[in-house]
Amino acid sequence: MNTRKLSSFDLKSRDFIYTSLSNTLSSATNPRDLHKIHSLIITLGLYKYVLFSGKLISKYSQFKNPLASLSIFGQSSHKNNVYMWNTIIRAMTHNGLFSKALDIYTQMRGLKIKPDNYTFPAVINSCANLLDFETAKLVQEHVLDVGFGSDLYVCNALIDMYSRLNDFGRARNVFDKMPKRDLVTWNSLISGYSSNGYWEEALEIFFKLRMAGLIPDCFTVSGVLCACSGLMEVDEGRVVHGLVEKIGVKKDVTVSNGLLSMYFKFDRLMDSRNFFDNMDVRDAVTWNTMICGYFQFGLYEESIKLFLQMVQYFKPDSLTVASVLQACGHVRDLKSGRSIHEYLVKNGYKDDITANNVIINMYVKCGELLAARKVFDSMKSRDLVSWNSIISGYVENKFYEEGINLFKLMKIELEPDSITYLILLSLCIHCVDTYYAMQLHCNIIKSFGSTITLGNALVDVYAKIGKMEDSKKQFENMETRDIVTWNTIIAACNHCEDCSFGLRIISRMRNEGITFEVATLLSTLPLCSFLGAKRQAKELHGCIFRLGFESNVSIGNAVIEMYSKSGMLGYSIRVFKLMKTKDVISWTALISAYGMYGEGKKALRAFEGMRKVGVVPDHIFFVAILFACSHSGLVREGRACFDQMKKDYSIEPRKEHYACMVDLLSRSGMLAEAEEFILSMPLKPDASIWGALLSACRAGGDIKIAERVSEHLLELNSDDPGYHILASNAFAALGKWDQVKMIRKSLRTRGLKKQPGFSWLEIQNRVYIFGTGERFFEQHQEVSDLLDILSDLMAKEGYVADLRYVLHDVEEDEKFDLLCGHSERLAIAFGLLNTEPGSPLQIMKNLRVCGDCHTATKYISKIVQREILVRDANRFHLFKDGTCSCGDKW
Repeated sequence: MNTRKLSSFDLKSRDFIYTSLSNTLSSATNPRDLHKIHSLIITLGLYKYVLFSGKLISKYSQFKNPLASLSIFGQSSHKNNVYMWNTIIRAMTHNGLFSKALDIYTQMRGLKIKPDNYTFPAVINSCANLLDFETAKLVQEHVLDVGFGSDLYVCNALIDMYSRLNDFGRARNVFDKMPKRDLVTWNSLISGYSSNGYWEEALEIFFKLRMAGLIPDCFTVSGVLCACSGLMEVDEGRVVHGLVEKIGVKKDVTVSNGLLSMYFKFDRLMDSRNFFDNMDVRDAVTWNTMICGYFQFGLYEESIKLFLQMVQYFKPDSLTVASVLQACGHVRDLKSGRSIHEYLVKNGYKDDITANNVIINMYVKCGELLAARKVFDSMKSRDLVSWNSIISGYVENKFYEEGINLFKLMKIELEPDSITYLILLSLCIHCVDTYYAMQLHCNIIKSFGSTITLGNALVDVYAKIGKMEDSKKQFENMETRDIVTWNTIIAACNHCEDCSFGLRIISRMRNEGITFEVATLLSTLPLCSFLGAKRQAKELHGCIFRLGFESNVSIGNAVIEMYSKSGMLGYSIRVFKLMKTKDVISWTALISAYGMYGEGKKALRAFEGMRKVGVVPDHIFFVAILFACSHSGLVREGRACFDQMKKDYSIEPRKEHYACMVDLLSRSGMLAEAEEFILSMPLKPDASIWGALLSACRAGGDIKIAERVSEHLLELNSDDPGYHILASNAFAALGKWDQVKMIRKSLRTRGLKKQPGFSWLEIQNRVYIFGTGERFFEQHQEVSDLLDILSDLMAKEGYVADLRYVLHDVEEDEKFDLLCGHSERLAIAFGLLNTEPGSPLQIMKNLRVCGDCHTATKYISKIVQREILVRDANRFHLFKDGTCSCGDKW
């Protein structure tokens, strides 16, 4: 009704005016109209009426003007009326002024105003929102004192309050004592239990609700769906779904979204999609749930398609935008990424820091650094994530200098955080930049002091840039260590082949009571593999059983490799057979083990077994099977495996597969065919491929091919000194000492060093290491004397030293002495002196055994009547009665 017309009414029509004004006040839709009505009420003198004062308080509260509500209440002459107190308390609660509401309630009690059942719900709600447990207990005591302990609405409010205060003992006590309950009662307790993770209790109350004959509503279903998801109770979830269909609440979008979310949590993607497709009503939450669900399961392309559909109807939330942009980055879908970027710009996200950060990350993942930098430069404000994302992008794409320059600019605008330093430390690994690593280390100490995460990163970085002593020092200086610290130093020992220190670290872990994780064991097992330490290998295997990791597939695979490299092929096979679950890596480990022992035919039988059980080989598997064929002289079978890669499994051969084929042909004496194979390759041959042929040329004595291959190898100018040494050795065997000198000079100029040869063996739980030409070790004289005796005995058996394997231009007598000083001969002689006659010997060597030592070891095994197992860089050689298991194809 128009207020001007209302003011012209005669005073005799007061009753009509009273009713009309009350209705007009109730229907006011904006503060302006409310002010006019309020003025009219004052003019007409109706402000003294309790009803109008109460309605004005409520209406001002509705329009978010609690000060006006308080003013009206303060001017009211009806302070003894409980309705007025109830109204102002509700007004404060409605506006989030919970403390004020409780203050008014306290004043009310002080004035001895007796509350009614409408007073307490708002007061109780204020206690819940303030998480004020002490006041909550006082309010409940007051409820009981004034006789409302059985009131349905008051009790429902108490249950809700205690649920929000996470005191389910009191909530349940109120519930159990209620003489009468409605659906709100049950829903309050179910929702409270479910939202606080008491899922079993929520389901228990739900079942009791059903037994009581009540029909659930949307709120009931929402609470119980959350409980089913939390407990992963698939069957119960399906029962609830059936109930939703039966009682007809499926059209409630909140319920449908709950069902959709539940199926995603059950990992039932097909059910999720089917339910989504059949939903009667969808909202933004529905689409967000589907897109984020698909993203979390790695279905990136599907999540992108859904997003592009969604934006035609709804605006996505920030989590969805972040998820779909990350999805574009994962699958490198630059086209969709650009499209989504354009959508965000058009829809008001241009200045959103979070959105821009995700866009930068997406462009970086797609390899579009210029686009990422353009977004970064256009940002009005940037946070740490912005800087870290762009710096990480440059580092990941190997623009290291630009990454460092950005870091310098960042320090002008913001203080770098630990993530920034982790990114830059990874840069040091790629650049092998010791100076910059140390500089960063100093900055870290100044800015952060000692943090575990950065400390762990420094341990890793120093090891990977060849500063193992600094890595150890960093480890020892750390005030606190976590399991990652220990795992990192063990992995560092693996990287630097400092196995003895690594095993000492394992002992320290045991002594300090630190529980091994899977990552710890996966880093430790290779230490035993490298050393060939049988006792430690068996101890670790026992530890795996004690910790209950024997069924872990990754651990099983590593154990197979450990035993095979430690000279215990039988144990490897046994572990493989006992594994309940085997993946392609398990089969690859077994076949690789067979290959190392020259058991090519067994490797091929294993391949056949693998195909029968349906395990599909990958490119690494084919490297292993080709290696096995190569070391057993199985040329026809190796060619068949190479052809199968592309024909049967659509695997395009890589350089490593071509290298294996060259190795296979070369070891079998087919040198010309191997050279022809290289020249016909669709890929440009690298040093590993020419090196495989050159190694065979030296052994086979083909001078012409060796010379051609050496030239090819040197032209590649590889940074791996091993290939330069290989070419140098070939020229040395040909007597071309000038070229040998030239290569060695080139190595010195470029700072490349030849890896020194050394051998080791384990005797009574102690590892003894011998370097080539070493003279200062325990029992040196006895070893030298024994080698002289063995040389005489070998000569009587027909041994003639192959002086081609002496790589120095010296006299023949000196060449013979140099051959006798090779590390494997020193280790064998030491082992013969310090072990029981007739017992087997196991020698480990870091480089490939030379041809003369291979021949000499065959003679020694026959003379001393011992089995001598030698592991070199390629494989195992079992010498027995003057023969070798490799059939001279090593």
